[in-house]
Amino acid sequence: MSDGFAGAVTSSSENELLRAFVDMADTLVDEYDVADMLHRLARYCVTLLGASAAGLLLADQRGGLDVAASSDESSRMLELLQLQTEEGPCLDAYRRGEPVRVGDIPAEQARWPQFTREAMATGFRSVHAVPMRLRRQVIGTLNLFGRGPDPVTGSAVNVVRALADIATIGILQERAIRKGELLTEQLQHALNSRVVIEQAKGVLAHAGGLEMEVAFDRLRAYSRAHNARLSEVAEAVARSELRPERILGEGGEA
Repeated sequence: MSDGFAGAVTSSSENELLRAFVDMADTLVDEYDVADMLHRLARYCVTLLGASAAGLLLADQRGGLDVAASSDESSRMLELLQLQTEEGPCLDAYRRGEPVRVGDIPAEQARWPQFTREAMATGFRSVHAVPMRLRRQVIGTLNLFGRGPDPVTGSAVNVVRALADIATIGILQERAIRKGELLTEQLQHALNSRVVIEQAKGVLAHAGGLEMEVAFDRLRAYSRAHNARLSEVAEAVARSELRPERILGEGGEA
């Protein structure tokens, strides 16, 4: 991982970015896997933009936020802390519908005391939270964390915004906009899937003596190798319908 955010997107990364946008655009079809798409987005923020970690908060059918995806456990726990304490830059970005950029987290201790302490303990120094919004509707936030003092700058800011927009459009497709009930079900399914995925990660981590991130990589690799939805594979593991040994035995990378 990088020690901080990339200041700009260089020409050497243009091909990688293009592939990322094509990959994200490919999800904009019927019955796409929302959970997997959001995890891809979080990973791209780390691998392409140089963020140390990334996470996404998504609103449920009642307007409450939950962690929908994260690049690692440190960002997931930091997102959960914000929800539990009801403070932090990611919540502010959601509430205001505007980006929140912090280049020096320690300097914000009076503003977000609990978030600041946890972020510093985890080693994060900067954050860039971008609302996932379409017109006036905000459905969540895309959050990038850095271990250096500088937030996303230059052309990287536009890339983050574009990635967040693609994810938002992917969720708020015309079929979902026309049918409010479908939109509600899709968002709720994404959040429910996240819970099941966390359960499956725990089962695999315990069975194989693995870190949670490694367990997730194995789970995702298995779902892709078998052309199955990530959420469906996770549910099978959580229900003991799919033995951990079968997934761990295949190994591989996501």
